[in-house]
Formats: sequence, C-alpha cells, structure tokens
Amino acid sequence: MVAEAERQRAEPIRPTFEDLHQHVERYLDEAQVAEVRRAYTFAETAHRGQSRLTGDPYIIHPLAAAVSCAELKLDVATLKAALLHDVEEDCGISHGELAAAFGEETARLVDGVTKLGTIPWGDRSEAPGAEAVQAENLRKMFIAMAEDVRVVIVKLADRLHNMRTLEPLPAEKRVAVAQETMEIYAPLASRLGIWQLKWELEDLAFRYLDPEQYRRIARLVANRRATRERYVEQLRRKLEDALAAEGLAADVKGRVKNIYSIHQKIRKYAKQGRSFSEIYDLLALRVLVQRKEDCYNALGIVHVLWRPIAGEFDDYIGNPKPNGYQSLHTTVYWQGIRPLEVQIRTREMDREAEYGVAAHWSYKEGDAGRRPDEERIAWLRRLVDWQRDLSGAAEFVETLKADIFQDQVYVFTPKGEVKDLPAGATPLDFAFLIHTEVGYSCVGAKVNGRLVQLSTPLQNGDVVEILTSRTSRGPSRDWLNPALGYLKTQHARVRVRQAFRRQEREENIARGREQMERELRRLNLKLGEIEADLLRIAAHDTLDDLCQAIGRGDLSAHQVALKLATHALADEIPSGSEPLGQPARARDRAVTGVHVLGARNVLTRLANCCGPVSEDPITGYITRGRGVTVHRSDCRSIVNTAEPERIVEVQWGSAPGTHYASQIRIVGWDRVGLVRDVSTILADEDINMVGLRTDESGDGLVTLRMAVEASGVAQLQRVMTKVDAVRGVLSVERAR
Repeated sequence: MVAEAERQRAEPIRPTFEDLHQHVERYLDEAQVAEVRRAYTFAETAHRGQSRLTGDPYIIHPLAAAVSCAELKLDVATLKAALLHDVEEDCGISHGELAAAFGEETARLVDGVTKLGTIPWGDRSEAPGAEAVQAENLRKMFIAMAEDVRVVIVKLADRLHNMRTLEPLPAEKRVAVAQETMEIYAPLASRLGIWQLKWELEDLAFRYLDPEQYRRIARLVANRRATRERYVEQLRRKLEDALAAEGLAADVKGRVKNIYSIHQKIRKYAKQGRSFSEIYDLLALRVLVQRKEDCYNALGIVHVLWRPIAGEFDDYIGNPKPNGYQSLHTTVYWQGIRPLEVQIRTREMDREAEYGVAAHWSYKEGDAGRRPDEERIAWLRRLVDWQRDLSGAAEFVETLKADIFQDQVYVFTPKGEVKDLPAGATPLDFAFLIHTEVGYSCVGAKVNGRLVQLSTPLQNGDVVEILTSRTSRGPSRDWLNPALGYLKTQHARVRVRQAFRRQEREENIARGREQMERELRRLNLKLGEIEADLLRIAAHDTLDDLCQAIGRGDLSAHQVALKLATHALADEIPSGSEPLGQPARARDRAVTGVHVLGARNVLTRLANCCGPVSEDPITGYITRGRGVTVHRSDCRSIVNTAEPERIVEVQWGSAPGTHYASQIRIVGWDRVGLVRDVSTILADEDINMVGLRTDESGDGLVTLRMAVEASGVAQLQRVMTKVDAVRGVLSVERAR
C-alpha cells in the first residue's frame, strides 16, 4: 500500500495529452472533450520553443496542472484555464484574445491564476521590497479566490507540479518554495478539504525541508510495510465479514498515513516517551456505506467487534466541520491494547472528503455543474473582509498563517452555529470573531454555561456565550500582553491595536491643541483666526493632523509659534514657507551662536540656571566682565532682575551641528529598568546624557535629574514626550 501511494505521488511528472484524455472522457461529453483538446492545442502552440529548468517543453507544466484538475473531475472551464494559465504572462496573449477564443469565464479564471507581480512564489530575495511584493501577491490571490474558488484549485495544481519538479532549482530556492508550500498551500488545500493535494504537497515540502528525517521515515515505513499490510488485511476482512453478517453492504478499505503525518505522529509520541515501533495506528480502516443511517449501524458493529477507546469518538456527521467534512471517527483496541482508527461515511461523504470544495464543481449528467455553498468557504469570505482593515500585505499574511492555517477548534454559539478558531483560541478571540464591537464591550464569558476567565483556551464542542456591557470603556491594554494569554488570533490583536491607535490619536490631538493654544496666547494670537496660515507654514493638511504631530512629540508647539513669530503679521506669511522641522532663518541673524541686536563681536554664553536651547525664547543679560549671558525669557533671574537696564535683545544664530546643554527632571515610580528605558530613548534620539542624579523620596517615587545635550527645542520636546510614555513615569519637565 505504501508502494502504491508512493507510485501515485511520483506521477505524472511528464504527462501527455493522452493521460489527460483518459481522465476527462470518463465524465465529460464529446463536445467538452473537444473544447479541452482545443485549449491544449492553443497552449502548446503559444508555449512552443519555451522550456522549463528540467529541460522539458514548457507545455508539460500546464498539462500536468490540468491532469490534477481532471483527477478531481473539475468542470470544462477550469480544465481550459489550467491549460492556459500561463499564456497571458509568458506568451503575451491578451485577455481579449482568450475571451474571444474560449469564453469570458475561462479568460476570467486565467486572469485569477496568472502569476502576480514580478517575484516568483516562494522567493525570499533580499532585494528591497521583495517580501512586501510577495505578501501582496498572496493577498491578491486570496481576494481572487474569494470571487471564484476554482482559481485557487488551479493554483494548487500549478504548485503541485512545481513541487514535483523542484530538483533543478538551487538549494536555497528549493527550501524557500518548500517552506511556502508548507505554510500556505498545503494548509489551504486542507481548509478547502482537498486531501489528495494536501498530503502530497506536505510530503513533497517535507522532503526538502528535512530530507534526512524524510528518508528515515520512508525507510521505517518500508521496513515494516509487509507486517502492517498483513495486519490491515486481516482487520479489513474481519470487519467486512461482520458487516455482511448484519446485512449491511459496505466497502472496507485500508488507509496509509502520508510521511509528513507519520513525522508529526513520531514527534507527538516522542513527547510521551514512546518510539516508532509503538505506533500501531499508522494504518486505518475506512468504511463506505450507502446511507447516513447506515453509518451509525456500522459504528455499532465496530464497537461490538472491538472495544472503543474512551474519548476517542467524533461525530462529524451530526456536527460537520465548517469546511463541509462529514464522517464518524472512532478508535478501538485490537489484540489487547493496539489502537486502530476507523472512519465511517457514505460514498458521497467520501467524495466530499477527498475532493473537498472541488467536489461542488464536478460535472454530472444533465447538470452543468454545482456551485460550492457559501458555508464551505465562509472562512474565506471572512478573511477577505478582514484584509480591508489590515495595515498592509505583510500583516495580512501573518493573519493568514496565525488565524486560518493553524489547527482548528470548532465551537458553538448559544444558537447552535458552528464557529472555527485556531487551536488555543480564547473566549475573547471568539468575541472578536462574532463582531468587533462585541469584542470591545466584552466583560466576561460563559463556556458550557459556566463563567470562565477570558484567557481560557476553548475546546472542540464548547458552547460559548459572551457577556457584554454598554458601559465598557473598551479594550484593555492587558489583552495585548502575550504573557497573559487573552488573545490567540492575529485578527483580534489587530482590532485591539486599532482601537488604541484611534484613542491615542484623539488624546494626541487634544494635547497638541492645548500646547498650541498656550504658545499662541503668548503671541496674542488665537488659533481660529490663523488656522489657514498655520497649516500652510507647518505643511499639514488639517488642524487635527498638526495637533496630533505636536501631541505625539514629532513637532514642538513652541517651534510652530517661533516660525510664526519670524513674520510681523500672519498675513505676511509667504505661501512658499519652508516646512517645520528646520530652524527659521531670520535675515539679521549671526552665522553662528547668538546674535546681540545692535552690537557685533560681543562675547556670549548660555546661562546654567535655565539651560536655554536652540529656538527657546531668549533674553540677554549684560554681565560685568563676562559679556552677555543668555537666559530663557521666562527665567526667574530675568523676570525678577533688579537692574532691567542690563537686559538686551538677542536672537539665535544659525549653527548647524551645535548641541546645547539642558536639564530634564523626571519623576516616576522606582522600578528596575527605569533608568535603562529612559537612557534607551535618549540614545535612539541621538541625545548625549552628560550627567545623572537620582533622589529617592522613600514613598516609592524616584526623581531623575539628567543633564543632556540637545540640538534644539524640537528634539528636546520630542524626547520628553517619549519619556513621558515610559511605564512608571509620572512627569517630565525641563529643570530650572
């Protein structure tokens, strides 16, 4: 049986049209077979002269994809699309030409399958933007797939042949393509229920990702093949005879696990301290009957024949999986303690299980083809809805891997609707799956009628009820802490982060508006009267955007006000004013340092008491024998001076690269790592810390006084805003 499975996996690498013809003539009429032949002839002519890396004519590739689709008994439009899926990109055939020759439906399918972007699938190139392009390609593929699921079935067939012929690629390319196949395409085939493709894609990918383990398992399977086949044949006959004795017509088959499934089983057993020789359920029996009620009759016969293992029974007929899978699963003991898995289903259920969503596109006599019901691909519709809210293609792919292609648990709403979530998902994940607002207002949950914590992992079959509150203040930041285990799904985490981004924007706007209005009051200006001029000089589209930038620390309100102050009146601001972020250049400023108005070559120095930095409002004070000392205009030494006649007007000069000493006073809760976190922010902002003093108050608070060197007010304000956001910090201000 293993040899037979391996033989099937090995072909057809180089099919001929006769191989395709043998498949399609079994279920298509003569006119449709002729259509398939015409599409093959068109593709063969278009690709003539092109070769693959294997040295084979290029037509071998679309022909192999078409054979895989024919094995699934797909409709004629899909077969034609498989044969033609590369002619647009590789041969320059236009969509219009294809539509004219083979119909709009086929042309549309070809459009959906055509390789997207310029980077091949699985390319892990280090070229700038390569990962982003690849992620965008995957997103486009899933959006196209939601519109017509046949697109991705052809894509899976395309990937299958590429995996069968991967050997000529360089080693690193083989690993990259195999990794993507294992992460994206095999799970996708699983979600669509197309097990034939899933198993082969997994084995082919595993072969390149871990070749040593692949060969080891293949040898172990081969060495014990004869023994297992003898056992399964005995068990098969015994069960078949028991069913016949009860008058139940059934086919009983032995089933071989694929190599990657065995690998997973070995890893599971290794954690339990068990070896490969102790794995007796590598083979399973599958019972095929005619009617649904026969399934339950057969189950009773199996349990009379062999003792069932407690807790190892699943009824996917009464409770089908969201992808439509139906079957009874039970595990029994034979020869004492050896486990044997038995699957029981109708022949129609078996076809659905093997072909998955593809079964709904198969041709039937007198039927132009059925369409997949929406429930089977509800997860896909949901995924496409989510992608509209994600910030980029890379985040979309992470959501895809985290939420769609992990092992699933199936739970119920109180109304009995089945919902699927990644294994380990919590009631809070379930709440966000129902609706974003349900997640935001969630305050508790009941599982199977009992109150549970929101971080409780859900199990198959759980009935989940979400408790909400209209007065809820929204999501908690604890929900994003992975150590607390509230959220498993990427979708829920994205929604929570979006809520905090909105909240932070509103807070930043309010903070920035307050700072801007305070600075403008010093200039005797009102925000509402100069809004247009302010936006023009600050190079922002809206007042909210400007206030957000100020509140976030990207801009200083004082810097904005200083820019305005370089002009006599607001209506004199030129439309071509330079954006903020560069110091304003007044005509009469000195080239460097500080310029004393009305005098030249005057010695100046910065006052230690207030530590003015570039773009602070400043005032000069004539010091006997030491020139002019420059203070901040609000410095107490200036405001309370008894000799106002010694005050002179000064302005900042242009001194690129100059750094100014200043002091920051930080008050916060004393904790391990506080100084480290603040120092990291200073280093990231390229601010030099030249001194540090700490004072502990004894009530759990600590005061940090930092002497720093900054290039100006904007940089100092920005770093103070970031320090203010550090955990445990209560206040940040410039020390006087």
